Amino acid sequence: MIKARGLARRFVARGRTVNAVKGVDLDVQAGELVGFLGPNGAGKTTTLRMLTTLLKPTEGTATVAGHDLRADPIGVRGRIGYVAQGGGTAPECTVANELELQGRLYRLSKADAIRRGTELADQLDLAGLDKRLTRTLSGGQRRRLDIALGLIHSPPLIFLDEPTTGLDPQSRANLWEHIRGLRAEHGVTVFLTTHYLEEADALADRLLVIDDGEIVAEGSPDSLKARVSGDAVSLAVPEGSGGKVAEIAGRLPGAHDVSTVDNEVRFRVPRGDTAMPELLRALDAEGIQTQAMQVHRPTLDDVFLTLTGRTLRDAEQAETREESHVA
Repeated sequence: MIKARGLARRFVARGRTVNAVKGVDLDVQAGELVGFLGPNGAGKTTTLRMLTTLLKPTEGTATVAGHDLRADPIGVRGRIGYVAQGGGTAPECTVANELELQGRLYRLSKADAIRRGTELADQLDLAGLDKRLTRTLSGGQRRRLDIALGLIHSPPLIFLDEPTTGLDPQSRANLWEHIRGLRAEHGVTVFLTTHYLEEADALADRLLVIDDGEIVAEGSPDSLKARVSGDAVSLAVPEGSGGKVAEIAGRLPGAHDVSTVDNEVRFRVPRGDTAMPELLRALDAEGIQTQAMQVHRPTLDDVFLTLTGRTLRDAEQAETREESHVA
């Protein structure tokens, strides 16, 4: 569904050349739900804009939904849906008018646009809202309408840019179910960008991680988490016993990154659940009682920190490096 090779974008800012994207290779198969992740300024937005024909690549080639990105951008646009982060509905229009207008822009007949709009309203829990002005909709309803607008022409591929930003947890969980349904029930290929790591973990079959303009990792959420070396264990111990506890912990099979901070000992082991009984027995033999213990399985946040040295910042922060060339 998407095949890109050497996709790159350079721009000039304040008299210097900036390589926003440095030769990205990526493949997305039909029917996949792929998450595209990266810290602010990593090249995520620039890559998305190129794949959706909003920005011309400086170098490289790509085929999107069966059409060449450079030679046939109009063909690409006819075969993809794009839901921007900020949405695109007019506040003075009704839900029905927005859906009909979008369908007509894709050259559907009036009857087909109305029929398709009604069908999507039923699928996305918008039924009965056709006469409502879009400005009166809740955040979750507006985002579902945005997705309906992106699907009005029945594209096989849809790009969702930060689809749940600003939604409350209940609305976000509801939208997750609808996004899953796009692939599971309708066979739509979904290319999703998000700043919410739990969202990527819950939804994506496969993740692509971009940093400094290059793809630095790809794989399923579980396979990426497996790259982080072991479970993180922290122990709260009596004052003055940290050194001894660290020594004992360091003897556990596979233990590494042992450190002591105040009265807390931290380390990593391949399997925290199996290592803890052995550690507690050894501490008991030394007469040391732990005051608290926590075992953390690797998360996507750990993956990001390991791969990029950074964590994903809040989605509402401006990606100033990427936006400076399109301002």
